[in-house]
Amino acid sequence: MDLHEKIRTLPARPGVYLYRNADGDVIYVGKAKNLRSRVRSYILDGAQANAKTGSLMREAVDVEYIVVENEREALALENNLIKQKKPRFNILLRDDKTYPYIKLTLADRFPKVFVTRRLKKDGSSYYGPYFPGNLAHRTVDLIHRSFLIPSCKVDLSRYHSRPCLQYYIKRCLGPCVRDLTTPEAYAEAVRDVQLFLEGRQADLARSLRTRMERAAQEQQYESAAKYRDLISTVEDLMERQRMAAAEGDDMDVFGFHYENHMLAVNLFHMRGGRILDRRELFWEDLPEFELLPFQGDIDSGGNQESPKAIQVPEFDPGLFFAALLKQVYIDQQYVPRAILVPVDFDERTALEELLSEKRKSKVEILIPVRGEKRSLIDLAAKNAHQIYDQRFRVMKPSIKAIQEALQDALTMPDLPSRIECFDISHIQGAETVASMVVWENGEMKKSDYRKFIIRSVEGVDDFASMREVVTRRYKRVTGEKQKMPSLVLIDGGIGQLHAAAEALESLEITNQPLASIAKREEIIYVHGQEDEPVILDRHSPVLHLVQMIRDESHRFAVTFHRKRRQMRDRASELLEIPGIGALTTRRLVEHFGSVRAVKEAEPAALSAVVTPTQATAILEHFRGTANTKVTKDNG
Repeated sequence: MDLHEKIRTLPARPGVYLYRNADGDVIYVGKAKNLRSRVRSYILDGAQANAKTGSLMREAVDVEYIVVENEREALALENNLIKQKKPRFNILLRDDKTYPYIKLTLADRFPKVFVTRRLKKDGSSYYGPYFPGNLAHRTVDLIHRSFLIPSCKVDLSRYHSRPCLQYYIKRCLGPCVRDLTTPEAYAEAVRDVQLFLEGRQADLARSLRTRMERAAQEQQYESAAKYRDLISTVEDLMERQRMAAAEGDDMDVFGFHYENHMLAVNLFHMRGGRILDRRELFWEDLPEFELLPFQGDIDSGGNQESPKAIQVPEFDPGLFFAALLKQVYIDQQYVPRAILVPVDFDERTALEELLSEKRKSKVEILIPVRGEKRSLIDLAAKNAHQIYDQRFRVMKPSIKAIQEALQDALTMPDLPSRIECFDISHIQGAETVASMVVWENGEMKKSDYRKFIIRSVEGVDDFASMREVVTRRYKRVTGEKQKMPSLVLIDGGIGQLHAAAEALESLEITNQPLASIAKREEIIYVHGQEDEPVILDRHSPVLHLVQMIRDESHRFAVTFHRKRRQMRDRASELLEIPGIGALTTRRLVEHFGSVRAVKEAEPAALSAVVTPTQATAILEHFRGTANTKVTKDNG
C-alpha cells in the first residue's frame, strides 16, 4: 500500500501521526483532532508546491498513527514522541539550561538529599524546579542544618568505622556509624523533610510543636530546644511565603527575536510578582516545516510571482510557540498560573486545558496587547534581542555572567571564584608527570601553577597517577589550612573523575565540587551525578571557559613532560661515562644547559662542577684522547 492509499484509510478520530523516510527514520510528528483530514491536507499542500509541506512530502514514504481519546491526550503523546524521536522537521527544544530539583532518595536505607537536574523513576521523590538555581542549594543547606539529612557520597548501605566532618559540625545525624542515630530517629527526620519540601509547613510546625511539648514534659530539654529552633525556622518560612503570595501571581513571560534565520527566546520566571530568574533558548537551524511559505508580491496582472519565490520560508511565531510551550510545560512538575506569550496559536485552548488538569487549577495562556502584562512581554523581547546579539554577534559576556552560568550548569553551591585543573602526561608510562593550573576570578593565575613528578606509579596507570597527585595537592592544602577551590576540574573521563574523588575521600574532604571534561566528546561529568552528564552547546561561554582551562592544563603538563624527557635523553650519553652517575649528570646538565655544552666545555669549567677525575673521564669520552688529564693545578 503506497502512502496516498494509506492516508485514505486513516480514521477520523483524534490522534498522533508519524511520517517516516525511506530509511525508516521518523522525520515529523504531529497531532490532530481528525487524523484523516489533517494528514490528507499534506497531500494537497504538497501538490500545490507549498514550501511548508513540500520538503516533508518529498521525503516521506510512510505514515503511522496512534489513536487517542481526545485532543489533550494527543498533545501529551505528541510531546513525548517528539522528545523521544527528535524528528528533524519538528522544532526541538535545545536548552543550555535546565533547572535543578531536590532529590530525596526514599528507596535507600538512610535517604539523602541531593540537587539534581534529571528526573528518574528510581523510587526517589523529586521537588522543584527551583530558580534561581542556587535556591535549590540554599534549601538543601537548610535541610542539612535544620534536619541533619546529608548529601554526602558515603555509602550508607553499610556501617563505617567513624563519621565524616559533617557529623562533627552538626550537619548530619551520622547514619554511617552504628549507634550514632537510630533508624526511627532518622525516619522521623526524613518525614519532616518531606513535609518541608512539599510545602506543608503548617503540618510540620504542628508536628514539631507536639514533639517539643512531649520532650519538655519528659525533661529532655536539649531535644525540646532543637524542636523550638526548628519551629522558628519553619514559621519564618511560612511568613515569607505569605508575603510573596500577597505581592503578586506566579507567571512565565516569553519574548523572542528572529533575524537572519536565527532565533533567540527569553523566558522570565515571575514568582510572587517578582522576576526570580530567566531562561535563554537559541535556534540556528529552524526546520523548514515549521516555517511559512514566503508570499511573493502580486504583479500588475494580479498574479503571484514565480514559484521560485514561494520556496523562501519565513518565520511563523504562532507555529513556533505552539511547539515550544508543549515541550517546556507538559513534562514539567510545576506550571505557573499564567503564561504570557507574544502571539496566539491554534492549540492554545487545548494546551490550557491540559496544563490546568496537570496543575489541578486554572492555567491561562495570555496574549496581552496593552498594559502591564504587554510591557513584560516587550521587556522579555528586548532581553531576547540582547542575548541574540551576545550569542550570534559574538559579544563576549562579562566574567560574572560566565561565573553565574558555570555555577548553574554544574549545580555548584557558590559562585566559582577559583578553579584548579589537573592533567596527567606521559608516553607509554615513561616520565609520568602531572600539572595543576589555576583560574581565578576571570584569568589564569600562573604564579599558582604546580608541577608534579609521579612517584608511586609504575607503567601506564592514569587513574592511579591522578589519585596520587590529587592526594598530594589537597593533603598539603588541608595541612596548611588553605581554602579549597570552588571547583576541582579533571582533564579526563569518568575513570579519572572517580580516581580524584577517591583521593579526596581518603582525606575526608566531602562535598567538594568536582568535575571532569572528556576529550573529543566535550562532555562534563559532575561527581555525584555521573549519569547526568552536562552537555553544553558548542557556543556556550561556559564550555569555552572549561575548555580553555583544560587546554592550559594539558599544555602545561605536556611542556613539563617534554622537558623531562629531553633532559633524560640528553643525559643518557653522560651516563655512559664511567664514574658519572645520575646526580652528577643532572648537575652538569643544569649547569651547562645541554650535553653539547658539556662536550665543548674547557677543563677548568668542568673541574668547577665535578671532580678532576670525573672531568678527565668526560674529556676522554668526548675528545678521544688521553692527553686531557685535569688536575687541580691546571684547574
